[in-house]
Amino acid sequence: MSGGPHLIDARRTDNSPWVLRDYALVADGERGALVDPRGGIAWLCAPAWHSGAVFSGLLGGPGHYRVRPADDWNVWGGYYEDGTLVRVSRWVTADGIVSCREALAVPAETERVVLLRQVRAVRGEALVDIGLDVRAEYGRRGMTGLRREGGLWRARSGALHVRLTGADRARTGPDGELRGRLRLSEGAHHDLVLEIATEWQDAPLDPQDLWEATERWWKKAVPDCADTAAPRDTRMAYAVLNGLTGSRGGMVAAATTSLPERADTGRDYDYRYAWIRDQCYAGIAVAAHGPHPLLDRAVRFVTDRILEDGADLRPAYTVDGRPPPDEHPLPLTGYPGGSNRAGNRAGRQFQLDAFGEVLQLFAAAGRHGMLDGRSAEAARLTAEAVAERWAEPNAGLWELDERWWTHSRLCCVVGLRDLARYIGTGASADWSRLAGHVLEATRIRCLHPDGHWQRAADDPGPEAALLLPLACGAVPPTDPSLRLTHAQVVRRLAKDGYVHRFRHGDEPLGDAEGAFLLCGFMAALSAHAQGRETEASRWFERTRSACGPAGLFSEEYDVAQRQLRGNLPQGFVHALLLECSARFGGTSGSVLPGGW
Repeated sequence: MSGGPHLIDARRTDNSPWVLRDYALVADGERGALVDPRGGIAWLCAPAWHSGAVFSGLLGGPGHYRVRPADDWNVWGGYYEDGTLVRVSRWVTADGIVSCREALAVPAETERVVLLRQVRAVRGEALVDIGLDVRAEYGRRGMTGLRREGGLWRARSGALHVRLTGADRARTGPDGELRGRLRLSEGAHHDLVLEIATEWQDAPLDPQDLWEATERWWKKAVPDCADTAAPRDTRMAYAVLNGLTGSRGGMVAAATTSLPERADTGRDYDYRYAWIRDQCYAGIAVAAHGPHPLLDRAVRFVTDRILEDGADLRPAYTVDGRPPPDEHPLPLTGYPGGSNRAGNRAGRQFQLDAFGEVLQLFAAAGRHGMLDGRSAEAARLTAEAVAERWAEPNAGLWELDERWWTHSRLCCVVGLRDLARYIGTGASADWSRLAGHVLEATRIRCLHPDGHWQRAADDPGPEAALLLPLACGAVPPTDPSLRLTHAQVVRRLAKDGYVHRFRHGDEPLGDAEGAFLLCGFMAALSAHAQGRETEASRWFERTRSACGPAGLFSEEYDVAQRQLRGNLPQGFVHALLLECSARFGGTSGSVLPGGW
């Protein structure tokens, strides 16, 4: 036997997951797909966000749709077409360059998903492999009845109907997968259209028509954003928020479930639901830029929930307005270091801060003249709910044990004041008085003797989330408690330019969990509110650098390893980026007209 070194084949297996920063998202508002660097759809639930996955490789499950160079020896890259979730994956092989343009077709239908993929031989001849295996209900249902009808393939997977065009020469494999290979001459392109629907479909799947409709939709959905501090990133934030927001107005917190915030800690949850707070963050952020349609959709969804549930408003709903299911395990391995769960127990909690954010959302809509009679009634009911429940312990922003959280009360103070200012009714004076009463009671119980706001009535520790209501007017900008709280957060919760949400006992920052990107943007807004524009820009720039190559943010960022942690993409992080960019843009003397 030779005494030389053994060469180890380091190529990845088809089922091996990637670090989260390497995934891209295509979405149409009703559902979203994660695309891996090798051209596989790693995650797609159909027909809705909270439905069972048909491709669940992200969590170690079956089902896939791969379009990739036949030559495994390649390097990958890609980009989004500006202001859209149209993704172009790109591979440089030994013999040329291959690209695949992909998108979920829009405008979307709730019971039908259409995935567009356009393969192109950019340089040299391209050999591209195709593989399709639809496995509904998280892999429980195989692909059956696979057959070719003229120029398309039909199949079933459980209750779902499948059609694929553009794979005329594909063949079925022994495991039921559909397999094919494309050969394209330099400059040529080839279209594939995959449809998954709850009912039998026979309408034509014309790729040119579908692409043109999709391009028109994105052009209308995302504004230019030239007046913001970071126009391209702001357009990307708009695109992500549009991609996460369905036709009924509900915006999911993220596209995925069970991606770990920290390996093997049990902190991994299902975020495929619409959190009222996150929905409000998105609407308020958009309102900071202008009266764009996403604001109207947020107001519509929240209005419906308030009119239905009133003071019993849930923190989270499905995007069609139903309670999220209880947590239950899935028949999947789980992402490394994570679990395999669906459902979310937060839907049963009382989170007082959400009511305050609702009031701020309605006030923002009122400022733009976008509050109709139904929403004005919902605003009145929300204010009454705050009057009834503001003194109760609640689970708070971070969905922890029920306590007297400072952040929850300060959010309500801001909301009541904004409502009184921008929606003039006979109750406005009452709302202002209630805001003053809640602030004074909270000051007595939650203002630390050193002058900064503490985390809770019974917890003197620092809390980064306090920066947002303070920046939004819970106290005047000259109030010493704003400056002192900001300084406390920076001193005790910031490290390497990133902000953590609170301390976990005596553990060093970064050991228990990553930096919370939401909190980094909150620090930027807090500095901006104090007129400290250079500091605001530093927080903004540092935080917006914490994304993957696709420009997507997760909830947490592992600073030491420079990795994304938690579900992807996290809508409220993109929302706060948008708000910062809008507020720091053309109206700010500290920002150059061309952006940073």
